[in-house]
Amino acid sequence: MSEHLLEQLALVIVLGITAQWLAWRIRLPSILLLLTFGFIAGPITGILQVDTVLGDLLFPLVSVSVGIILFEGGLALKFRDLRETGRVIRNLISIGALVTWGLTSLGAYLLLGLNPALAVQLGAVLVVTGPTVIGPLLRFVRPVGNVASILRWEGILIDPVGATLAVLVFNAILIGDLENALTPTIVTLVLTIIVGSLTGFLGARLLVFLMRRHLIPDHLQNPLTFMLVIGVFAASEVIQHESGLLATTVMGIALANQRHVTIRRIVEFKENIGVLLISSLFIILSARLNTATLAALDWRIVLFIAFMILIVRPLSVVVSSYRSRLSWKERAFIAWMAPRGIVAASVTSIFSLRLAEVGHPQADLLVPITFAVIVATCALYGLTALPLARWLGLTPTDVKGVLLIGAHSWARELAAALDKANQKVLLIDTNFDNVQAARLMHLNAHYGSAISEVDEDLKLDGIGRVLALTANDEVNSLSALHFSETFGRAETYQLPVKKEDHVSRELRGRFLFNRDATFARLNDWFEQGAVIRATPLTKTFTYQDYRTMYGDAAIPLFLIDTATGRLLLFTVDAPLIPQPGHTVIALVNLAESPNEVVRQKAEVLG
Repeated sequence: MSEHLLEQLALVIVLGITAQWLAWRIRLPSILLLLTFGFIAGPITGILQVDTVLGDLLFPLVSVSVGIILFEGGLALKFRDLRETGRVIRNLISIGALVTWGLTSLGAYLLLGLNPALAVQLGAVLVVTGPTVIGPLLRFVRPVGNVASILRWEGILIDPVGATLAVLVFNAILIGDLENALTPTIVTLVLTIIVGSLTGFLGARLLVFLMRRHLIPDHLQNPLTFMLVIGVFAASEVIQHESGLLATTVMGIALANQRHVTIRRIVEFKENIGVLLISSLFIILSARLNTATLAALDWRIVLFIAFMILIVRPLSVVVSSYRSRLSWKERAFIAWMAPRGIVAASVTSIFSLRLAEVGHPQADLLVPITFAVIVATCALYGLTALPLARWLGLTPTDVKGVLLIGAHSWARELAAALDKANQKVLLIDTNFDNVQAARLMHLNAHYGSAISEVDEDLKLDGIGRVLALTANDEVNSLSALHFSETFGRAETYQLPVKKEDHVSRELRGRFLFNRDATFARLNDWFEQGAVIRATPLTKTFTYQDYRTMYGDAAIPLFLIDTATGRLLLFTVDAPLIPQPGHTVIALVNLAESPNEVVRQKAEVLG
């Protein structure tokens, strides 16, 4: 039995992470592959038998995992985002939630034929949109403006709201008498809000207190945080049932907005845990589906889903964004972004089981209906979000722009060369004279620090990689490390350090150009009069001819595919092989050219 349990648990993790990786490779929303893998492993092949393996531990594990996911989501919510969008977010999780609940319940009653009690229960569950889906979609689409902030806040906050609403409806169903259920429902709601908020806030304060006084060693920060999140969830649940999700959400938000200690390491750890939990939960819950129950659904489910997508969500957004400063394009995109995720699946699974235990008719339909909504909304929104955002002009068509750390004289020359090649460039420097000089060259430059934890004015729309070009190796490494969270380690670069073995590979970016292209050498070349030249390669003038002509007098920097406009970087770890049709942008030191003929050829090509 123990070997079988090990195989099943390993299969869940392998399927989940494989789906995530494959989705990244083929550029599809990960939830589509997660649901597909789980469905194949569960009801289709029967390889994965979740209920048999986990038994009574299934739903407690699901609940605490969702709590951890909401905590990780809360860490990404900053109060500064509420300055322009706070009113819309508040309306979406209050008025909008009520509109969604009422209309979804009505649709479930009229279109699906559910009895009124179950229709209201389903409506409460489907209020949630879910950070487990919204987060990956936002990273995939990268919308500009206020859209990402609104959807991120709504996705996190609506989960405890929907879960609490589902609990209240469930309790009212068990009591059976609406008049007698009103008072207990209100009391439960108030207690849930008070207990969840207070427990989450106290948990955050305790962690900050311990970290601020250095009572936690660095290597125990993440484990102790993980322990506190689970402890806060459990304590809140013990005091007031179903308040744990709110508690962990509040704890995450409170930690994200305090200014006493840095939580960078905690955020990175929680992101990794979040991916693992989301992957595993979707595999587990989709594997529990029953093909016979799914077969019982008919064409009415299509009408119900269409009703939710085309009527319920747009009306909710229209009401919530009334008299706001959002453009019609932003409202349209928000109205087309309400996928259901893991919270809806887990909450429905729990309440369906409980209602079935008390003999409530049609209770077994809740799970297949919810999963049908999850699959349909995730598939539709996942496949159309990016094209819609591009059509509305809410996402940059190219996110491969370059952020240059340092705006000194030759960094400006590099930026000008890239700008001339139609590449988006942004420079950042703490020296205002450098920034001003860049702006006089009509370059986009920002005055500030690249390694500050918060820089609200730094706009990275369309930027997909960072090049650290300062004279300080430590600043370059810190900048690369800082922006690796935004762009990924594959797209963070820096100049080679003087002594490579003195800097850990984990604490720096990818080395640019070649091993000898340190700041000192490049600076010397520029002082000697070196220039940046763009040289097109053809079938009659190949890269071999180029190297023969220039020899060591040229340091290739960038490569541009003339046909597509794609920018490639010469790096130490992944040498490029230029082909005809490419344009080589290089730093050419004419003073070191082999002979005068080469110098003349360079002038002609330049």
